[in-house]
Amino acid sequence: MESKAIAKTVRIAPRKVRLVLDLVRGKKVGEALGILEFTTKAASLPVAKVIKSAAANAEHNYGMNVEDLVVSQAFANEGPTLKRFRPRAKGAASSINKRTSHITIVLSDNK
Repeated sequence: MESKAIAKTVRIAPRKVRLVLDLVRGKKVGEALGILEFTTKAASLPVAKVIKSAAANAEHNYGMNVEDLVVSQAFANEGPTLKRFRPRAKGAASSINKRTSHITIVLSDNK
């Protein structure tokens, strides 16, 4: 059985989030949260939050045991981009893209 949680429009670029997701994919929930606790990347906080949410969904909605859960899928898709402009020399402007992510975590008990 599987349990899923999604965090939408997280203000971190998906490329940076994917680096953290690669660390926890395939690990047990407790081990994944331990890895994220000592990871210095900024994306580790929202990823840990989504994993805890997926574990709570599994326990509450499906009655699954949290110790048996494994991070079976973890991916970050691109969300809406906030477009800003910065003034440059000679009256020009350059664009700044503030990217957002949709973080998805799927936990399964391998049964």
